[in-house]
Amino acid sequence: MIRIQRAGERYPGGDPSAGIETAHAFSFGGHYDPDNLRFGAILACNEERLAPGAGFDEHPHSHTEIVTWVVEGELTHRDSAGHVSTVRAGDLQRLSSAAGVRHVERNDGAVPLAFVQMWLAPLDPGGEPAYELVPGIADSTPYALPEAAAMLHVRRLEPGERTAVPDADHVYVHVVRGTVRLDGEELAPGDAARVTDARDLALMATDDAEVLLWEMKDPRRAVS
Repeated sequence: MIRIQRAGERYPGGDPSAGIETAHAFSFGGHYDPDNLRFGAILACNEERLAPGAGFDEHPHSHTEIVTWVVEGELTHRDSAGHVSTVRAGDLQRLSSAAGVRHVERNDGAVPLAFVQMWLAPLDPGGEPAYELVPGIADSTPYALPEAAAMLHVRRLEPGERTAVPDADHVYVHVVRGTVRLDGEELAPGDAARVTDARDLALMATDDAEVLLWEMKDPRRAVS
């Protein structure tokens, strides 16, 4: 089964007056939708845009795996575990909030910042916070997140190029840039597809494209 969510169907959030624009794919903050709380392990997929100088002041997280993909610009990250880093386009950042951590996210650069932030539910809540920065992650090199029984595939495709959709209990497809075709449906930037029991599917780029694909086990099976 494939469910398509168009970019225009995302819930707008953030604080535009403070230079923060957010588009939520799932129930989030003041927007509560009991029928859209999660898909597989994914709890949130937020498209964030920060103007120069804008950002999120120190705030807490717990029991969540937070994966950030910078699209353009530079993201400054600081957290209560002592990690300080600059995340650039093509870099992948993972913050395992575990039993609790506080962090700051800002655009300290001179140009707008755009990033996609995805929250996943861990199989076993708690533990010690952890942080990882993968600079310039290579195309088609998967990033394993065993804490959530998930794996992220980053694909950069040329027009006409095809890539297999992983056979999995759940696959979440997010189009970062360009256009792709999935099972007869064209997906544009900001569009997403939620695929249940994916089998023998493929994406085909109709333009230069960058796509994030989350391959996930059913949480009930993952802990069995």
